[in-house]
Amino acid sequence: MPKDNKIFIGGGQQDAWLDLKRANRHGLIAGATGTGKTVSLQILAEGFSNAGVPVFCSDIKGDLAGLAMAGTEKDFLEKRAADIGLGDSYVYTAYPAVFWDLLGAQGHPVRTTISEIGPLLLARLLELNDTQEGVLNIAFELADDEGLLLLDLKDLRAMLAYVAEEAANLSKHYGNVSKASIGAIQRRLLVLERQGAEQFFGEPALDIRDFLRTAPDGRGMVNILAADKLMTAPRLYAVFLLWLLSELFEELPEVGDPDKPKLVFFFDEAHLLFNDAPKALVEKVEQVVRLIRSKGVGVYFVTQNPLDVPETVLAQLGNRIQHALRAFTPRDQKAVRAAAETFRPNPDLDTERVIMELGVGEALVSTLEGKGIPSIVQRTLIRPPGSRLGPVKKGERRELIQSSAVFGLYERSKDRVSAYEMLAQRAEDELRQEERRQAEEKRDWDKHGEPRRTRTGFQLPDFGRDDRPRSSSRKAAGRRRRSRDTALEAGLKSAARSFGSSLGRALVRGMLGSLKRGF
Repeated sequence: MPKDNKIFIGGGQQDAWLDLKRANRHGLIAGATGTGKTVSLQILAEGFSNAGVPVFCSDIKGDLAGLAMAGTEKDFLEKRAADIGLGDSYVYTAYPAVFWDLLGAQGHPVRTTISEIGPLLLARLLELNDTQEGVLNIAFELADDEGLLLLDLKDLRAMLAYVAEEAANLSKHYGNVSKASIGAIQRRLLVLERQGAEQFFGEPALDIRDFLRTAPDGRGMVNILAADKLMTAPRLYAVFLLWLLSELFEELPEVGDPDKPKLVFFFDEAHLLFNDAPKALVEKVEQVVRLIRSKGVGVYFVTQNPLDVPETVLAQLGNRIQHALRAFTPRDQKAVRAAAETFRPNPDLDTERVIMELGVGEALVSTLEGKGIPSIVQRTLIRPPGSRLGPVKKGERRELIQSSAVFGLYERSKDRVSAYEMLAQRAEDELRQEERRQAEEKRDWDKHGEPRRTRTGFQLPDFGRDDRPRSSSRKAAGRRRRSRDTALEAGLKSAARSFGSSLGRALVRGMLGSLKRGF
């Protein structure tokens, strides 16, 4: 419970508190599997909510959904509450929660547009090499120059098909465009679509202010992202989290160091953000983490090993809850030493040894005090949560979703006119122009005979009485010409029917280009 603008974390030789005024200086919750990281996240989320601070957390295992339901009496919870002196202040209670899901199955859909993600994060998501990323940047630049909105995956596929068709011309202005690279990007997009990303890109896009809501009783809303199935697409999960940080950084005003954060993020399985990440992306994360605190946003990374987080980012995390680590390998031993060395020493503790001896629900805790100085590390029994330990049932989740204040805002997708529709219209207009030209040529043929080709275009032959084709020959030639026209028109009409896919649209553009070059 907040007391004197602080959140109670747990007890030991000294009680451990998190100062809300320093909570936007970010933090780290680390420890081996099964040591209690999820409960530490849960009790911090409860504390922030009680203080009126909205929370966002990714629910990897489904356990954090229990925040929405009151806990039930259990002997080990009551014992822990008694051991740390909570007494009558320990109560079981539910917290106001909103469920979200990128896949739209276990919560309100979360969407953003291709343009908002941008080429850097999208290249990371698609695992593109430098050449392919360069082509993707050209597609984005061309879309901006021609006023083509990139909202969803079909817009991006259409844009790439357009770039491929115009590769020769674009190379003069934007740099070399490799059709092989475009093909590789298109294949990656297909894989991404099969992983469910198509539901993430589109409109209505998430309004970041919906994460800043408070409940009628003044408590902060706990926004819970269902991420259990999302973990099968770890790059999509990582890109979503990075995009979310970037959006907050761009949208929220500067507030300096407020008395309490405007919003707190907990990113579980934080190593997924940085695995195989290019240097430019890590630098972007570092920049956002360093600067976003001035927007009143606190970011807490949750991971098994502190070494999962790059040093440049780790240096920004002032509040630490370190659960047990096991030193079975040289890397584990290095992680234990690194974790111990990051704490302000306690003369009464052998920090490195204690990290390996901690039990479940115990942690070494150090938080920022006055003037941002870390407190001396303390061995702490983490307080028991007041909300449920474990997941919610399907019926409970469904009821909570339908009673949410944002229910109905994101459930139905929208598909306004964007790059796909605009490029399809262009191709259709060119098709009609070609059909008109073919019709005019056919009329000229029926009236005068086969037109002959000149440097400046078509010119009708000047037949004299002696060199005019015989009537029967002219009719036979006309039949052959009409037969060819009918096949061509049938092909164009068949291609027009394939506008439902970007491949069809590219096919029509290719056919039109061939027709133009052929005459």
